[in-house]
Amino acid sequence: MNDFLTSMIDLMIVAIAVALVARRLRLPYTVGLVIAGIALAMSPIHLAVALTQNVIFEIILPPLLFEAAINIQWKDLRQDALPILTLAIPGTMIAAVIVTVACHQLIKWPLQPSLMFGVLIAATDPVAVIAMFKDNGVHGRLRLLVESESLLNDGVAAVLFALVLAWAQAAGQAHPSTGQIARLLGVTVGGGGISGALCAGIAILLVRRTTDHLVESTVTTILAYGSFLLAAHFNCSGVLATVTAGLLMGNIGLVSSGRYGASLSDKGREFTLALWDFLAFIANSFVFLLIGITVAAIPFRELGNYALALAIIMVLLSRALTIYPLCALFQGSARRLPLRFQHVLWWGGLRGALGLALALSLPKDLQMRDEVLIATFGVVVFSVVVQGLTMPLLLRVLKISPTR
Repeated sequence: MNDFLTSMIDLMIVAIAVALVARRLRLPYTVGLVIAGIALAMSPIHLAVALTQNVIFEIILPPLLFEAAINIQWKDLRQDALPILTLAIPGTMIAAVIVTVACHQLIKWPLQPSLMFGVLIAATDPVAVIAMFKDNGVHGRLRLLVESESLLNDGVAAVLFALVLAWAQAAGQAHPSTGQIARLLGVTVGGGGISGALCAGIAILLVRRTTDHLVESTVTTILAYGSFLLAAHFNCSGVLATVTAGLLMGNIGLVSSGRYGASLSDKGREFTLALWDFLAFIANSFVFLLIGITVAAIPFRELGNYALALAIIMVLLSRALTIYPLCALFQGSARRLPLRFQHVLWWGGLRGALGLALALSLPKDLQMRDEVLIATFGVVVFSVVVQGLTMPLLLRVLKISPTR
C-alpha cells in the first residue's frame, strides 16, 4: 500500500513538472506526459502501479467521461444531433469494417483477430480528444461536435466489442443466434442507459435536499463511479451509464433554474464544476503517464514494421473514409460542417485509453491476442504523439480560433 501511494505521489510530481514545461514550450500536455512516461520507464525508478484494464475502466474512465458529459448542454446537442449520431453510429461501424478488411487482406491476419482489432480501434477516445481540445483552447460548435461524437462512438465501440467478443469466444461451439445477439445488445445498451438514468435520478433527488456544497459535490462523485460500477456489475455498458448520468446531472442537477427547477446551490454548482475539472486533470495525467510507461516495454518488433505501419495508415484512412463521405450528406442543410471542421474531425480522431482497455481485456487464449495488443499500443502512441503534437499547427493553418 505504501509503495502504491508513493508511486501515485511520484506520478503527480512528474505531471506537475510536465504541465509547467509544456505550458512554457507551448506543447500539448498529453504528448509531454507520454514522453515523460517513457523516460520514467527507462529510469531506475520503480513504480508500483501499472496500466491495466481495471485501472482504466474503474479509476480513469468514469471521471473523464462524467466531466465531459456534465459540460454538454442538451440545447446545443439537439441542434447537431443528426450529424453527431451519424458519425458516432454508422461512422464507427464503417471504420471498424475498413480496418477489419485491411488487416485480413493486407496483413493476412485471420478474421477473428482482424475483427477484434477493427472494433476496438474504431472509436475515437474521449480521454485523448477532450484533453487535446482543452490544451488548444477550442470551444464552441467544433468542440461540441468532436466531444459529443467521441463520447457516443466510445459507447458504440464498447457495445460492438462485447458482441464481437461473444462471437469470438463461441469458436468451436454454436455461434450466438440473432435472438441472443439482440438480447445481448439490449442488455448492454439498455441496461447501461437505465443504470445511468436511475443513479442520476437518485443523485438529483439527494442534492435537492441539501445546500451544503461539499455534500453536493460528493454525491456527483459517487454518481460518476457508482453508475459505471452498477452497470458493469450487471454486464451492461459502464461507459453508456456514466455518460447518461453525466448528461442528466449536467442538464438537470447542475442548473440553478429551469423547467425542472433548481437542484444544486450556486456555490455547489461552481464548486462541483471546479472539482470535476480537477479530477479530470488528475485522471488525464495518470493515464497518459501510464501509457508512456507501458509503451516502453511493448515489443513492437514482434509485430513487424510493415504490419505496424499498415495498421496506423489503415486507422487514419478509415477515419477519413468515415468523416468526409458522411459529412457530405449534410452539405446542403443548415447542419453542414465546414471543410476545415472535417479536417479537424479527421486528424483529431485520437485513439487512447478506451482502445487500450478493450485490448487489455482480451482473453489470454484469444487467437493473436499479443499482436492485437501491440498494434493497439502502436496506433495509440502515434495518435497521441504525432497527431496530438501537430494539432495546434493544424488549427493555426485552418485559422480556427480558440473560441470556435
